Amino acid sequence: MFIRQLVSLFLVLPLLGSLLCTAAAQVLHFPTPGDSMQTSMSIDALQSAQMDFNIFTIDSRDGNSPLAQSPSASVSKLDLKAPGKARREYEKGFQLLMGKNPKGAIEHLGNATEIYPSFVAAHNALGSAYLALDQNEEARKEFDNAVTLDDHLPNSYLNLGCAELALKQYPEAEESLRKASSIAPLDLQLHTALAYGQYLNHDYPAVVETARQVHGRKHKGAAVVHYFAAAAWQAQDNLPEAQHQMEVLLQEDPKSPSAVEFRQILEDIKAQQVNRAQAKLHPVQPVTFSFTSPAEPSSEEALRQAQQVLQDVKEKNQIAEAEAAADSDCAGCGPTVAAAAPTAPNPTIRPKQPGAKGPGLTLRAAVDEVAIFFTATDHGKSVTDLTESDVEVRDDSKPPSGILSFRNEAELPLRLGLIIDTSNSITSRFSFEQATATKFLQKVVTNKDDLAFVVGVNNSVLMVQDFTSDQNLISRAVNQLAPGGGTALWDAIAFAADKLSSHFEVQPVARILVVISDGQDNSSSLPLKEAIAAAQHGEVAVYTVSTRDDFNEQQSALIGDHALQAISELTGGAAFVPGSLRRLNGSFANLQQVIRGRYLVSYKPASFERNGQYRSIDIAAKKDGHPLKIYARKGYYAEAARYPGSTP
Repeated sequence: MFIRQLVSLFLVLPLLGSLLCTAAAQVLHFPTPGDSMQTSMSIDALQSAQMDFNIFTIDSRDGNSPLAQSPSASVSKLDLKAPGKARREYEKGFQLLMGKNPKGAIEHLGNATEIYPSFVAAHNALGSAYLALDQNEEARKEFDNAVTLDDHLPNSYLNLGCAELALKQYPEAEESLRKASSIAPLDLQLHTALAYGQYLNHDYPAVVETARQVHGRKHKGAAVVHYFAAAAWQAQDNLPEAQHQMEVLLQEDPKSPSAVEFRQILEDIKAQQVNRAQAKLHPVQPVTFSFTSPAEPSSEEALRQAQQVLQDVKEKNQIAEAEAAADSDCAGCGPTVAAAAPTAPNPTIRPKQPGAKGPGLTLRAAVDEVAIFFTATDHGKSVTDLTESDVEVRDDSKPPSGILSFRNEAELPLRLGLIIDTSNSITSRFSFEQATATKFLQKVVTNKDDLAFVVGVNNSVLMVQDFTSDQNLISRAVNQLAPGGGTALWDAIAFAADKLSSHFEVQPVARILVVISDGQDNSSSLPLKEAIAAAQHGEVAVYTVSTRDDFNEQQSALIGDHALQAISELTGGAAFVPGSLRRLNGSFANLQQVIRGRYLVSYKPASFERNGQYRSIDIAAKKDGHPLKIYARKGYYAEAARYPGSTP
């Protein structure tokens, strides 16, 4: 019960920020050469995508998107240990805060933090109460306490950034907002908040870069980032770029409640350029950037999630879509995913090219080659002593014209991403899963060149530890996580696969993604098929460990297992279903064997044409005449040359 209350707190605290921070509102000035361009905005715009008066959601809010998708739904593990007396004081203070009585709330919230100094939620709520009373330094201290106690919650950094803006500590605010967006890297509203903080800090190139990153993703609901980019370009006296950003904003969100103001700004910018061209005057006339808030949307309506039966149907359809795509030799087809190509003899060495948008899969040799990783098991046990003569490869149903190399991958440095589901659905098993995952990483990430990162996923994707070989940092990251909220699992898989495939390497490496989850997704912006495609095109093998108990035969649980199995099979990984906590250690032990028992085979495909078509791969193996189970990627795209005679 208390966990649900904490989740509710972190869902509504950003909303409270918009209602309680108005005392800290300020008029901002956009400096330019000569005259100034002004706008009327308030720092309460920084309190996340779900605030009722939030400038980031005024323009293109998706009424069907639940507030639970906010990174603020993350809960600190420390709060779960709060004693009953502290909880009761906190609940009293929270109710007063909700009733717009911040002065009365301070007494109870202060009592809660005095009784239990490690109460992160109480420090955040107390800071919000102080901020509402314009006691900004006291607010900053409370938010700083929250960050010091638990440094992996994006909402704490977001709150701290708000207080620092109120104190006009713009460099510090930018850094706090940058940290919030780095912890929840897929939350584009946090990136938009970062752009706002960067603008106030006069870090105009950074504003433009942040806007570019947001624009490079699906960013429905975050189009207003182009507003900040336009202001940044104008501040650098670049009116053509400012005009372009305003045009993009109106194109992406033509029905914004602020569209009239946006169009007027655009016309003013155009007029300024005409006047400059005609009169050759450098000083520009003032342009006003301003917003008006629409009617307050219903928080209850925004919070309401679809019924579980509808979610089950949605996930079943996504699984069917992904499997059907594989069966039709088009696994990973999708408008947002670029086609992959056969790889060179060292396919995992991917130097970044100037101006490249991503790592890509590029041929570096004159002769087309394909390199593929696979794992062989015999009744669940990894087979680590295969030779080339034990393996048979079929590419597009034909034997290769030649096998170029064959080797065991065990000696390769490991690049491992670990995704841990921290949603409400795994609460009862979470502590045991944390301990088991920590032991697994300690046994797998052992070589000096191995690197691993840790991602927690509930409603948002939280980067709790970036690439490191430090076992202490990895263990700390896993143990920082606490359960609560929904699950954006497909988003997490796509993010982690991209992170693995885009990491700069100077030598061949093994790229592995391990997912610990029940397979139930209710918060992702991407469909399952695109998450699988991201792993396929990045040559990332996904290994899944189900957290479902055998006695749980509910449809949603079985669908979750099916989803995990589809992800693993279609990416060349393997699915493990322990069925109980007691057998979880055994599954991780088997997974350890499999990861260190992969093979790399490189070959020249027969009748190969770079025509952009999908080519299937089938690998079979026998040991002492006994057929083995093979886990491998199902195929690739024969990427066409960009122009006649060229090499990609």
